[in-house]
Amino acid sequence: MPDPEIGADDVLVRIDAAAINLLDSKIRDGEFKLFLPYRPPFILGHDLAGTVIRTGANVRQFKAGDEVYARPRDGRAGTFAERIAVNAADLALKPASLSMEEAASIPLVGLTAWQALVEQGKVKPGQKVFIQAGSGGVGTFAIQLAKHLGATVATTTSAANAELVRSLGADVVIDYRTQDFEQLLSGYDLVLHSQDAKALAKSLNVLKPGGKLISISGPPDIGFARSLGMNPVLRLVVRMLGRGTVKKAKRLGVDYSFLFMRADGGQLAEIAKLIDAGAIRAVVDKVFPFAQTADALAYVETGRAKGKVVVQGL
Repeated sequence: MPDPEIGADDVLVRIDAAAINLLDSKIRDGEFKLFLPYRPPFILGHDLAGTVIRTGANVRQFKAGDEVYARPRDGRAGTFAERIAVNAADLALKPASLSMEEAASIPLVGLTAWQALVEQGKVKPGQKVFIQAGSGGVGTFAIQLAKHLGATVATTTSAANAELVRSLGADVVIDYRTQDFEQLLSGYDLVLHSQDAKALAKSLNVLKPGGKLISISGPPDIGFARSLGMNPVLRLVVRMLGRGTVKKAKRLGVDYSFLFMRADGGQLAEIAKLIDAGAIRAVVDKVFPFAQTADALAYVETGRAKGKVVVQGL
């Protein structure tokens, strides 16, 4: 294949490592084709760490040889490859303290946690935050970020992973196999929801009046539809999908919102500062060679990964 073409605002990056996300499986299976109309054949992959090869005419903040990391914007995914053209606004210099494999594990989950806890949630010291699935990719990052922001953090995980989430800063650890978080938690300021509809309904009940539930697993809300510029028909579909959840949230006096993370190089630069300062560490479960990308994706789909799964570049 020829090198990807770069526009005036783009950067051509050699991919040294890429992370696996469940988003890749969902896009492959067509779950988001209503919102992300990729036309086959296309390349999967939403995280990268790599080295700048060359830059477009308008790019001043990066140069050849820079080590960078990114979550390319929707419509321009494709990090399961040797090279990729990325809009410079989506890139940041990678954390100097991390290897390429560690840095590749950060962008998607880091941006998700940042946009949920900092941008939307505005978490403050002394607040109580419940993060579901604490040993997963988003969970391992979000626990650390919430602790850095000064929150008391509760999470769910298996007994086997309890020590891991405690080491990341979790104050309250709930074994989802033997305990019911709805019976143990109350008066929480924010829930970061990433599980199924049953967990969503229970999570609304652990919030205090005025609390916020931010979901990364759905249902989508009308704010999400507006952000994507959906036509009136699709907006109506989205409104119907989230209708029951929004009504219950209003009845309880809490706020519900759906987060579909966006690319943001500026936020990645802030995250890199926290990582290099020692406030957040990368949690990588396994590293696969590039030739075993399909095996890496299958492993992530089992739901057993602790933190992130990474593929090395060629």
